[in-house]
Amino acid sequence: MKRIVKTILWSLLAFVLLSEANAWAQAESLKQGALSVQKLDDGLYYMEYKGDDGFTGLLEKGGGRSAGQLVGYVMNFISKGFQQAQAPKPVPAHYGCSALTTRTPEGDVLMGRNFDFNSATGIVVHTVPTQGYETYTTFNTNFFGFGEGWVPEGMQNQVMALSALFFALDGINEKGLAIADLMAGDNAQTQQESGKTPLTTSSAICYLLKNAATVDEALELLQGIDMHSDIGAAHHYAISDASGRSVVVEYVDNQMEIVEAKAVANHYLCVSKLNVGLIEGDRRYEYLCNQYEATKGIMDKEKLTQTMAAVSQPEQEGKFLGTAWTMVMDLTHPSVTYYSRRHFDHPFHFAFTR
Repeated sequence: MKRIVKTILWSLLAFVLLSEANAWAQAESLKQGALSVQKLDDGLYYMEYKGDDGFTGLLEKGGGRSAGQLVGYVMNFISKGFQQAQAPKPVPAHYGCSALTTRTPEGDVLMGRNFDFNSATGIVVHTVPTQGYETYTTFNTNFFGFGEGWVPEGMQNQVMALSALFFALDGINEKGLAIADLMAGDNAQTQQESGKTPLTTSSAICYLLKNAATVDEALELLQGIDMHSDIGAAHHYAISDASGRSVVVEYVDNQMEIVEAKAVANHYLCVSKLNVGLIEGDRRYEYLCNQYEATKGIMDKEKLTQTMAAVSQPEQEGKFLGTAWTMVMDLTHPSVTYYSRRHFDHPFHFAFTR
């Protein structure tokens, strides 16, 4: 009996020590992540995080139906051990965006993406998690209500920027799966309630990129969660993989609709709501489709960059920032090149480490 009690006590002690060691390791990862933040260009920053990124824990806690519900877990995770972080307050907003998937003359798969927003400070987040695939994702601090003029500079704000680990507007993983979130064309919010783990539009992108290698796997994962719209609007996803398959995922009356498509902008493509949200005079989608047809879907990186530049949105003083960032992603040899605020002569290229 004494031996059993002693064994239990030693097991408990080992568990406590292991838990403390894990907590210290996690705190060190968070600290190094915060310290890694650097400015790349006007409106664009970079952060690298290696270690337990907390997303598995978020799922174990039951996810969340809104950024507001998620933020308690997120703030507790990122402030652990060294500094208290203040919670952002997401607010309703509208944004544009466009995306196109093509092949190079050599047969490689590329995906271009513009993110258009009325105000944006973007953070490129390179995550090498202990569980899941390595990813590059992008986070817009203005999207999540960090405050006007807020930038991830100074230790307190750099710690706060770690919340980007849980929310993304686009990204690519080490397997060549790429995802972009775009406004779908109206204000019909998706609020699925089937008893599955709930995630928001932006948190689901992180989930998919950590766990899916192909479009099919991503679609299966989407079927396994309850989707909830961010910022009070309708969204659709452009999802492509290294095989060249490219789909647009939309939600109509809380049901997922899948459209095989290479190009997408800000109106619905599914039959039941075809062209809802298409604004008269908006030629971005038409231009992308025409360019795809004219080239038979064959574009090298330079041509795809030029095509995305042609549908990028100029800044309108006092009204609209325009295209906050452009991404050109190589899905065959996974990597991504960013351009901030239409600075197409100033690329930032990132490759994967494993």
